[in-house]
Amino acid sequence: MALQNKKSLGQHWLKDPDVLADIADAAELSTDDTVLEIGPGLGTLTSRLLARAGRVIAVEFDKDLARKLPAQFPGKNLEVINQDILQFDTTKLPQDYKAVANVPYYITSKIIQLLSESLNPPKTMVLLVQKEVAERLAAGPGDYSVLAVAAQVYYRVELAAIVPAELFTPPPKVDSQVVIMHRLDTPLIDSVNRAAFFRLVKAGFSAKRKKLRSSLAGGLHLEKPAVELLLSQSGISLDMRAEDLTIDQWLTLLSKYDTMKG
Repeated sequence: MALQNKKSLGQHWLKDPDVLADIADAAELSTDDTVLEIGPGLGTLTSRLLARAGRVIAVEFDKDLARKLPAQFPGKNLEVINQDILQFDTTKLPQDYKAVANVPYYITSKIIQLLSESLNPPKTMVLLVQKEVAERLAAGPGDYSVLAVAAQVYYRVELAAIVPAELFTPPPKVDSQVVIMHRLDTPLIDSVNRAAFFRLVKAGFSAKRKKLRSSLAGGLHLEKPAVELLLSQSGISLDMRAEDLTIDQWLTLLSKYDTMKG
């Protein structure tokens, strides 16, 4: 009996051979590479990854798919793990592994956060995501979001091929896009300051339509004069909004905020 898509798991299967090859090629794999594939589904992308990489570890939440997948690739260096990727321990993987996936839309942000902040993050991520999410990940100042900042403090983000909805079974309501993320040699924020940094960023974006001085005052529970002084000391205009700040400006803001609190 053919396996049916499970709507609750956001399953949209991609079968187009050219797009699948493009995704695998974007990861620039060699036989020395270990690939973490998230949600392998029917194994259409898995087969391309196995042809290029030395080893593929596929994490599949759907127990029926996870049970059937190994038999499709006898003799191949494939390990299938039936687990929620959000519970997966990446420290079990070798350093400099690469993550490749057709990501379920509803957990895209959580997967990127999990892998970015992992003690053993992937060297490269090649993800097929909702086109709007891909554009948000790669956005620059003026169009920044919490997601963009969270990705770009760890990764250099590139947009690749757009994948029309009709190439999926069943077709989703929107088009998808491949996003390629290369780990920075040195992340822009370290683990010690990470929580404080993102608390500040989330406060800034807490009232996106408002100017930064208002959103920070509300999000950090500060009086507006204190926030205005903080912005002035950071060299940031009082008229700017959160989406306008560069990551360097967020980092400067954090430094001045820490000084103010101290």
